[in-house]
Amino acid sequence: MDIPQIPPQAVLAQLGMGYLVTASLTTVAKLRIADMLRDGPKPLEELALRSETHPRSLHRALRALASLGIFSEDEQGRFGLTPLAEPLCTDVAGSMRDALLMLAHPAFWDAAGEMLYTLRTGKNALEHNLGEMFFDYLAKNREAAEVFDNGVTGFTALENAPIASAYDFSGCQRVVDVGGGHGGFIAEILKRNPSLQGTLFDLDYVLKGSTVLAAEGVADRCDTVVGDFFKSVPAGADAYLVKRVLHDWDDDECVSIMKSVRQALPAHGRVLAIDVVISPGNEPSPGKIVDLLMLSSSRGRERTERDFQEMFAAAGLKVSRVIPTPSPLCIVEGVIA
Repeated sequence: MDIPQIPPQAVLAQLGMGYLVTASLTTVAKLRIADMLRDGPKPLEELALRSETHPRSLHRALRALASLGIFSEDEQGRFGLTPLAEPLCTDVAGSMRDALLMLAHPAFWDAAGEMLYTLRTGKNALEHNLGEMFFDYLAKNREAAEVFDNGVTGFTALENAPIASAYDFSGCQRVVDVGGGHGGFIAEILKRNPSLQGTLFDLDYVLKGSTVLAAEGVADRCDTVVGDFFKSVPAGADAYLVKRVLHDWDDDECVSIMKSVRQALPAHGRVLAIDVVISPGNEPSPGKIVDLLMLSSSRGRERTERDFQEMFAAAGLKVSRVIPTPSPLCIVEGVIA
């Protein structure tokens, strides 16, 4: 039997309405609908009552999501969890709730809607809308900073273990996580390398919100240092981790960050830039979509291997190898040129 081909017009229409899926998905995440279903399916009326929503409207949103495999509706009109809905729960391993709430934050949402401004000016719409750089905005808005920090933690929690397992730290005594956020990545590395010492380095308001090191049982082997990576980073480590940092900044700013690392790097040291490495040509890549987020909301971008080579060279470093990981990110290893 011939399988009917989907007309290109229908594909474009589906893609064009993707923002409605995003809006519904993040709204039910905000309402904690998935948490209400952890002990089994529930009737719509109960979900509406507990979430303080309009029953018929909630049904239409959940019905649409169920058609995509996110939640399920049975013959009795009860909604339940599916494998795609389970990560919307709050306190489960691999929860994506905070990550989705971050992506739908008005700062990102509004900036994406102003893509025309970005394409015409070459400037990101987020800074245009806010009147300041995003990280300056976060420093003054604790609620937004909490959404962002929790969202990043949600994303990186999925990546930390596979990336940490992809690199051999046996020759290192100390590592510094530059711009390491709440410390999930360095905690994972320290757990896998019991003799290793670590330093978590970030801004003051970021480190104040971190309880990860203690929760993961590595606080006795990892100190925290407040600072600005544009000025300097702590010296005395064998390896410097720069994970999901460089894509936030333009080329000159990235070179400045890497020069700070180069200045602290001992002769035998290594820098590990952990980011998306964009594949060439038309090859599908999640990084190419993430790059649109960077385009609309930051000064940075996702980069190709050649981009990393040029950046490292400008900072007095050279790329020694690029290591794929069981995640969307690669480890770009650098040494002193």
